[in-house]
Amino acid sequence: MTLTFNRETYASLLAQYQPKVIKTDEENEQAITLAEELSHRLNRTLEESALLDLLIALIEKYEDKNYPMGESTAHSMLLHLIEAQSVKEADLITVLGSREVVFQVMSGKQEITQEMAKILGDFLHVDTSLFEN
Repeated sequence: MTLTFNRETYASLLAQYQPKVIKTDEENEQAITLAEELSHRLNRTLEESALLDLLIALIEKYEDKNYPMGESTAHSMLLHLIEAQSVKEADLITVLGSREVVFQVMSGKQEITQEMAKILGDFLHVDTSLFEN
């Protein structure tokens, strides 16, 4: 079964949400709100996923320009993403397996393994390379 990308559906999403280069904090917050809505949507379509990818790129460009993080570590990136996405400890326990592992990783006492990076990347909807030191 081949999934096809419907250009008309994507065009209507673009017309509805009108994504554009983000220039203000308010526009950034609006883009983040929409991206979060799309990222948590069950049975997201290919077109909605494409819009989500576009929003993430626009948000990242704005935040990189206006809030440069400098050199970041896998640990600091994880903490930032957890805060930005309002992730709860219980959610992390579910994906990482135990309260102890979550504590060790969050406190920086345990490095993020490749397996954890894959799990966290999927869960937080980001590239796993963000968790490489």
